[in-house]
Amino acid sequence: MRVARTARATTDYEAATGRIAGLPFRRHHVLLVAWTVLWFFLVEPSGGFSWHYLRQGEQLLFSGQPDGGLSLYARHPELQIGPVSLAAARLTAPFSPHTGQLVAEAASAALGLVMLVVVGRTAALYYLGTGTNHRRLQQRLLIAGLAFIPMWVEVSVRFAHLDDVLALFFTTLAAHALARGKPIQVAVFLALAVDSKPWAVAFAPLILALPRPAWLRTALWFALLVAVAWLPFYLGNLDTMAAAKFTIPNQPASALRWFGVTDPATPWWDRPTQFALGIGLGSIAVWRGRWPAVVLLGADARILLDPSVYTYYTASILLGTLLWDAVGQKRLVPWWSWIALAALYGGTLLLPSDAARGFARLAFVVVSAAYVLFWPTQQPRRPRATGQGDGGRRSARRRERVLVGAGS
Repeated sequence: MRVARTARATTDYEAATGRIAGLPFRRHHVLLVAWTVLWFFLVEPSGGFSWHYLRQGEQLLFSGQPDGGLSLYARHPELQIGPVSLAAARLTAPFSPHTGQLVAEAASAALGLVMLVVVGRTAALYYLGTGTNHRRLQQRLLIAGLAFIPMWVEVSVRFAHLDDVLALFFTTLAAHALARGKPIQVAVFLALAVDSKPWAVAFAPLILALPRPAWLRTALWFALLVAVAWLPFYLGNLDTMAAAKFTIPNQPASALRWFGVTDPATPWWDRPTQFALGIGLGSIAVWRGRWPAVVLLGADARILLDPSVYTYYTASILLGTLLWDAVGQKRLVPWWSWIALAALYGGTLLLPSDAARGFARLAFVVVSAAYVLFWPTQQPRRPRATGQGDGGRRSARRRERVLVGAGS
């Protein structure tokens, strides 16, 4: 009888978590791994488009050359790559250039799978105590992940932008730390994101989603860790300030064109406005109780105001839609992940003109931002454990914690 009960409990646990019988894997994880491997081998032969920037940057940073070390950003403003990313790229130095690039691409692609697992656990924690259906959550992650992976391979393999990869990875960890109620970890991960790629500062409003008493301490830790990484370069060579004025061409397909901005390069006001808009929209989302929208809104601001139209930018949008689809709402079908993929990536490939592609970017930003900020959504309501039935509710919460630990 006891053996039968144990076998039944094991079967129930495997059914609840989606675990494949006798193996430490879940069905949706296996499918996502296979999907990632497929895309990796499809893209890798033409991959590594921008890896030479990482390679050049790490060599200069750790060299004694006059244009390296703490003078790196003053002498090479085109290297808009954070010091944490250059330190990570340094790990590939013992390999040949081709092997190092391949290692970086494979590791970056694998981080995308880790992020999917982390987002699943973040959603499970966020809805802890609300009777979360973990099988539905896994299905939602699988469907959203099928849209996320192609764009993740775009940034991690085709362009080999380790800096963007790390910025988005650390931001995902910050969202998970937020769901766990760990203020210092939120500060550390957000700072590492900014220290990997400066535009990640748009995700700082996640700090405001913490309890109010933790705001000041978390913000101070965040500012301190950002300063530790960047301040030595500004003190080591005052010309580093000029790196912030580095410009790139204003592409005909950018959304900026629809605002009448025809400057041939980045307008002087563009970057500050981009950061301010992302932080402002993210702060409004937190104020409205919708912190899972912060990453999408920060990425929206980048897409809206950036003069360039590289396809790897869409990876930040897809992380934002993934967090929104998994954590911000409980619909089974993660529509926004697929809408983003179709509008931004599909539009790049299929729309006939630069003006049409720019309009698609503008329309997606406006509609997605309006939706996550104002469309009615079902917020989690955790039952208050009072009166009769407390033991059953506590037992249910313990069971949910086991499922969260198992990995959604």
